[in-house]
Amino acid sequence: MASVDDVIQDYMTGGPYAVVGATSNRDKYGNMVLRAYQQLGHEVYPVNPRAGIIEGLKAYPDLASLPVKVRGVSIITPPSITERVVEEAAAAGAQFVWMQPGAESEKAVRTAESLGLKVIANGPCYLVLARFHWE
Repeated sequence: MASVDDVIQDYMTGGPYAVVGATSNRDKYGNMVLRAYQQLGHEVYPVNPRAGIIEGLKAYPDLASLPVKVRGVSIITPPSITERVVEEAAAAGAQFVWMQPGAESEKAVRTAESLGLKVIANGPCYLVLARFHWE
């Protein structure tokens, strides 16, 4: 079984990526995580059913609506929503889910693993590892 560090390293090697819980509010983590992907030049898609454009990108209502199959999904949602998002991620063909701190639950982790997803949870925030530049 791969270590969390190995899974993170694999995750960071390439996308495309989706950020579920992306928001236009620049003070919220859903926005900062999206901008961190942008700062690294990654192909990234914001997912939020109530948003139109976020950081210059079209937002999609759910993972099934994305125009491409994403490899990795960053999740910034309450744990009860995360549990549904991991099922959507597997159905959409994602390989990885990264439950950002506060989004994870044991049920979501178990569900993701049972669906064959590589899981990053209960660990570091993407912002730290991406060396996000706070603006």
